[in-house]
Amino acid sequence: MSDNKMSVEFVSKSQNEGFARVAVAAFVAQLDPTIDEISDVKTAISEAVTNSIIHGYENKEDGIIRIEADIHDNEVTIAIVDKGIGIEDIGKAMEPLYTSRPDLERSGMGFTVMETFMDNLSVESKKGVGTKVVIKKKFNVVS
Repeated sequence: MSDNKMSVEFVSKSQNEGFARVAVAAFVAQLDPTIDEISDVKTAISEAVTNSIIHGYENKEDGIIRIEADIHDNEVTIAIVDKGIGIEDIGKAMEPLYTSRPDLERSGMGFTVMETFMDNLSVESKKGVGTKVVIKKKFNVVS
């Protein structure tokens, strides 16, 4: 059972990456995150949305990206979903410095950044069907 949830859809234009960051940050704000925690979430969202735009839709601006976020207790689960070209080899795509678009001078660090800033990352993808990236983060964790 979730405490709260939201979803938003937008077209795969690079200008919408900032919108996605702000929308998710506003939703997560109810968990009273630190500045660093909210920055971590925004960075991971940027990477996931940028991957959908550049790799999933190959910079075509007619695709739809959907973000679903669910808060339960002090944890947010965020799914970023596209119906783009899909990932042929998820393991390879998740390797640091690997990029399927070297022509665009991509760093190949998108999934690594998501893993670094979030507590959990999972990727589901099917060639020709699309990709779903699910990231999770707990807030107000006492160490």
